[in-house]
Amino acid sequence: MSAVRQDAWSEEDDLILAEVTLRHIREGGTQLAAFEEVGERIGRTAAACGFRWNSFVRKKYEAAIQIAKKQRQQRNQAKKHSSSGATASVAMLDVQESGYVRQEGISEESISIDAVIRFLRQWKTTYADMSRQIRALEKELAETREAMITLRRENDKLNSEVHEVSTDYRVVNDDYKALIQIMDRARKLSLLQEEEDEAKSKFKMDANGNLERIE
Repeated sequence: MSAVRQDAWSEEDDLILAEVTLRHIREGGTQLAAFEEVGERIGRTAAACGFRWNSFVRKKYEAAIQIAKKQRQQRNQAKKHSSSGATASVAMLDVQESGYVRQEGISEESISIDAVIRFLRQWKTTYADMSRQIRALEKELAETREAMITLRRENDKLNSEVHEVSTDYRVVNDDYKALIQIMDRARKLSLLQEEEDEAKSKFKMDANGNLERIE
């Protein structure tokens, strides 16, 4: 029993899943049979293939699914007409050396298959372009996040510096107010001292050696 893969799905895995599932839809088979076939080819379980189809791949091939369903309907109608005696041949007869040899002509089904193949290839190219765009956007997002982190750090630094300056300003302001109060008290004390000096009585000595009060 081969090991069951559990790694990530590749573009090639998705293409195989789409190709086989669309073929089963077109030929009237079941999706379960398609998932089992894909699982055997790529080494995965049918459940994993079904989950991948319904969750991711199916959304990319909606147009191809509609084409496959239309082809299945046309096949069923052709079978009904054939059983009732109506003939709808898409063959040509070519004359060769040994007689007549039946060859298949170019039917609408084969043309539609080519269209589906082209559609799948276009989707592959589109998917690659989208992947590149996603990678570019992821890189831009990462750079934007780095810039935001740098700006946040600078903002925190500036806020810290502003807080320090505000603290220093409050300290200086408080010291200034204390100095003004000290100077105001000193001025008041000086005025009181002058008033006291003026209020004191003055004396002088007369000719007889006595002290005489001067008003």
